[in-house]
Amino acid sequence: MSNLVLIKKKLKNFNKKISVSGDKSISIRWILLASLASGLSKAQNLLVSEDVLAAIRAIRKLGIRVVLKGNFCKIYGNGINGFKYKKNLILNAENSGTLGRLILGFLVNTTSPIKIVGDKSLSKRDFKRISDPLSKFGAILKLKNKKNLPLTIYGSKNLNPIKYLENKGSAQCKSAIIFAGLRTKGTTIIKAKKSRNHTELMCKYLGLPISVKSKKNYDEIKVRKAKKINSLNYKIPSDISSSAFFIVLTVLSANSNLLIKNVNINPSRTGIIQILKRMGANIIFKNQKTYKGEKIADIEIKGGRTLNSINCPSKLNSGAIDEFLVIFLVAAKAKGVSYFKDLAELNQKESPRLKWGAKILDMMGVKNIVTNNSIKIYGNPELEIKKKIIIKNYLKDHRIFMTSIVAALIFGGNWKIHDRDSIKTSFPNFLKIINDLKK
Repeated sequence: MSNLVLIKKKLKNFNKKISVSGDKSISIRWILLASLASGLSKAQNLLVSEDVLAAIRAIRKLGIRVVLKGNFCKIYGNGINGFKYKKNLILNAENSGTLGRLILGFLVNTTSPIKIVGDKSLSKRDFKRISDPLSKFGAILKLKNKKNLPLTIYGSKNLNPIKYLENKGSAQCKSAIIFAGLRTKGTTIIKAKKSRNHTELMCKYLGLPISVKSKKNYDEIKVRKAKKINSLNYKIPSDISSSAFFIVLTVLSANSNLLIKNVNINPSRTGIIQILKRMGANIIFKNQKTYKGEKIADIEIKGGRTLNSINCPSKLNSGAIDEFLVIFLVAAKAKGVSYFKDLAELNQKESPRLKWGAKILDMMGVKNIVTNNSIKIYGNPELEIKKKIIIKNYLKDHRIFMTSIVAALIFGGNWKIHDRDSIKTSFPNFLKIINDLKK
């Protein structure tokens, strides 16, 4: 199968119901916590992507038995101190920042050094934001250029609780500290800028010694040492970050309707919904319920409304940090000039996404002004592309690939989009759902 996707025709209007893959953030967190649980944990609708498979391979190397059949997974935990492994162990996080960063929190008390490696993209990302707080516990972390993978962690038997200010809005950093705190005597206190809170919710559901006080701009999280982690059976909801591409596709498609079933609508993840509603999109949550601390709903989208520009409040950024590329497409079709600021974090992702967002808009003929942390987008409701556009050399960032597919189907033109295998990291059946919408 060619690794190139050619799109020459716009998508016709559609009226469909779909289900997208399981939530990646929850899938990886479940794997890590289940690996240290006492006994058997089961998951339905586990996301089977390269990032999740990397997590499974990692815990297997740590002596954990895993049985995976389709998207049903069984993990036989060995207890909270149950990792067993050979000396000079190397764990490959591949492209997964979630795995590479979170697992370090569970390795702060390892008895022998463990090396973490990753692919080309992950090896360019900042791991100092994780090594700094974890070293305060007493672990030693040695990084390439004091910032990047490969990284070697030397655990300590005498961990000290810490107080830490997490001011970047990084859920990965916060989660790594929480997991380290569960291994440490005394009380670890984290003052954390608002970000996705799946770790806190899962820990609270498991009855682990964690408390969260929500303040206006940050959360105060207190963590104490856990004696035991109970096994956890989990039916993983659909991923809102994966759903985002189909939400935008529908919002920008006249006379189109879509229902996405059983999506995680955790308030720390619904920034895209709030942003698009402010721009005039017709999006409704149906059949809302709470499942093991997480909010779940069906999402109904009706396309074709007039869209207005937005001066996007920074407070919405953390809840939409993985969705901004596709949000920029909505701004490209909206009336007026949209402004998005305080987005430097986008350039810390699989690729420098803010730069790439501007680059794609340039190729589309959409005027924009980009800085290292902001972008102005001059919308054109009549935008129609007639020219050839080639998307390549983007570090195989899955979200750039999927954003480009949506742009091609909405705005027209002759698109050559390279590296279709990039979607294997988070959403392997993305193109299958796209093809189903065409029928």
